Amino acid sequence: MNGFEKRTQEKKNQVLEATFHLMNTDAGIENLTMDEIAKHSNVGKTTIFKYFGSKENLIHEVFKYFLNRLGDTAREIMAENRPFEETLIAMSQNKIHYLEKINKRFYLELMDYFTKKDDEGSSLMMRQYAQSSLSLMMDLFHRGRKEGKVDLKYSDEFLLVYFQALVEGISSPHIYPKILPYTSQWTELLIKGIAPSK
Repeated sequence: MNGFEKRTQEKKNQVLEATFHLMNTDAGIENLTMDEIAKHSNVGKTTIFKYFGSKENLIHEVFKYFLNRLGDTAREIMAENRPFEETLIAMSQNKIHYLEKINKRFYLELMDYFTKKDDEGSSLMMRQYAQSSLSLMMDLFHRGRKEGKVDLKYSDEFLLVYFQALVEGISSPHIYPKILPYTSQWTELLIKGIAPSK
């Protein structure tokens, strides 16, 4: 990356960070203005439009930016090559750590965007997230099988559906605040649920 590209990316990140902080308030998206974003990011409004095209596209990019940071940290955890149980707990704590950084309104707007359906009846963001996390989860399951922590009777497809159901369940705004204090217990129950019978 040359100097110009690096400066451009730094400015884009300034805009994304400033917009994230402005969106992560009780005011939410509805009252957000491009003037406010320009002021808080210290980047001109024309430049912001040049980079992102529209306020709606910028908001979508903020959601993607947030989810990508969550995913990047998960990949770093996987790269540490800790045992299966430690990795699963660390990944669960990582998700909760990121969810604790956002207020309820941002979370609800993120989930609304994340699950918004296209003409084919599926969520583009959900498909992108599923594709990026698929290999990560498969690596985790295979590590668990090698360590004897994941029962061989469970197919990869079943485990993916099982984890997706759990993630979507705990992502519910009604469940999420209630589960936070029980992170270690539900992770332990999860691990015991897929472990081989003794």
